[in-house]
Amino acid sequence: MTAQPPNPQPPQYQQPQYQQPYWAPPLQPNRDEEHLKLLSIFHYVLGGMIGFFACIPFIHVAVGVLMVTGTMSSGGSGPPPAFGWLFIIMGSLFIITGWTLASLLLISAGRLRKRRSWTFCFVVACVSCIFAPMGTVLGVFTILVLNRDTVKAAFGQVRAAGQG
Repeated sequence: MTAQPPNPQPPQYQQPQYQQPYWAPPLQPNRDEEHLKLLSIFHYVLGGMIGFFACIPFIHVAVGVLMVTGTMSSGGSGPPPAFGWLFIIMGSLFIITGWTLASLLLISAGRLRKRRSWTFCFVVACVSCIFAPMGTVLGVFTILVLNRDTVKAAFGQVRAAGQG
């Protein structure tokens, strides 16, 4: 029997084969339906709140009308009518702006619920960010949810491959 020389090369290391990747993030259920439903409800709530609070400047309009008509002047020295017109114009602008935003939020809530008009919902979410703090929170969360690919697919916004 002759002795065999030792093998000069070490055995090749083979990485073990796993059935699954070494680390895989836990699978989370698709919660897009739930998130869109909640966003729709919160859009209705915020739209109602903004519509309600937009009625507060009616007090300023009424005070402005009293200044213009001279009812507020007791003894002849009342505010000039220009201040009354300022109250009327500014109060009316705040009312119109508030009711417009409230209408947009209510329309957006319905479209979120029906999964229609992705662009309209996105623009309303951006505009609602102006009205801090609740509008900002709702707008940011709406933007985050609407930017998901699965939500875009639900709205029909995913383009087929090859279409630029």
